Amino acid sequence: MKHKIIIFFTIGIFLYLIDIGLNSESKDIYISDQEILSLVSAWKSQVGREPTDDEISRIINNLVDEEILYREALLLGLDNEDRIIKRRLAQKISFLKQESISISPSNTEILNFYNKNKDKYFVDPSYSFTHYYFSSENNSVDRSKVGMDQIKNNIEVNSDSFFLGKNFAAEDIQNIDSNFGNNFSSNFLDAPLNKWVGPYRSSFGHHILFITDFQPGFYLDIEDVLNQVEVDLLQIKRDKAVQDFLNKIRSIPSNSSISVFVKSNQHSALLKSIEVSLDCLNNSPISK
Repeated sequence: MKHKIIIFFTIGIFLYLIDIGLNSESKDIYISDQEILSLVSAWKSQVGREPTDDEISRIINNLVDEEILYREALLLGLDNEDRIIKRRLAQKISFLKQESISISPSNTEILNFYNKNKDKYFVDPSYSFTHYYFSSENNSVDRSKVGMDQIKNNIEVNSDSFFLGKNFAAEDIQNIDSNFGNNFSSNFLDAPLNKWVGPYRSSFGHHILFITDFQPGFYLDIEDVLNQVEVDLLQIKRDKAVQDFLNKIRSIPSNSSISVFVKSNQHSALLKSIEVSLDCLNNSPISK
């Protein structure tokens, strides 16, 4: 495989030398064998077989074409004011700064971080329950009160179908609020088990609840989340490395400090608000 690539690479260099002899302007394109091998390996993974000589030639030609088009785009200034390119470059330098923090934290650091951030490793209380639902589009207030009376009198309840179903198992507070909205989980805090209670209002109407099980919240032991704590600590260190780099760039001498301006003659009301924010940024201790 390497022998084939070297042959095509040599042919490409030969053709390039002929071209450069006819054109005094340098158009050097340097492609490493590792880059080509990486592309060939990716091709093999996608197709499931070794590429033929002709296919290797097309892989190399596509790589050269891409580089030529990239350079022409730069000459035309197509990278200017392109938010996607700016974001991608910002992501790459952020990634490089993050990767500079590669040493695993010590056990002492991990333990200290866990103790200072135990709330991150707290498992919320959970409830199992069933409910009767009364849609807000069909007089949910009165119908839910009637439904409660029907339960007390052992009469079949005339309720509506809830789009997430009737029975819920081991739902934590966050999920309950996400599913029912309107801080609905607050209705569970002092509610008794195995007894119909309500009606309670949600974002969709009213509900009568029957809670069958409650599991209190608890802190996970560090032994159970050791790997996650290490990942979280390392990520915070990496984020700090990026922020420190930004602060270092911003905290350059005042005669060459970074200022931010907006170039626009439109949307004056919005622009005025933006300029106020930029003024605060430009005059902040970090930007001076």
